Amino acid sequence: MLKPLKTNVVAVVEKPLEKTKSGILLGEAKEKPAYAIVEAVGPEVKSIKKGDKIVYKEYSTTEINMDEKDYIILKEEDVLATL
Repeated sequence: MLKPLKTNVVAVVEKPLEKTKSGILLGEAKEKPAYAIVEAVGPEVKSIKKGDKIVYKEYSTTEINMDEKDYIILKEEDVLATL
């Protein structure tokens, strides 16, 4: 497991929906979703905790693939909102 330092956050990228709740199949998503689930936070992070669903700046992340999961690492200041 990744252990973030200082004000960094590690999150798992959410996969886009393949079909709606009513069963309609969706086409291939052209853009990556800009939300993820927080897996770990650094010791200096104040407003985000593990398990939060976050919206983040798309181009301010470092992407890592471990154990067939897509993780991102970003600074707390690049998190725009929690859901």
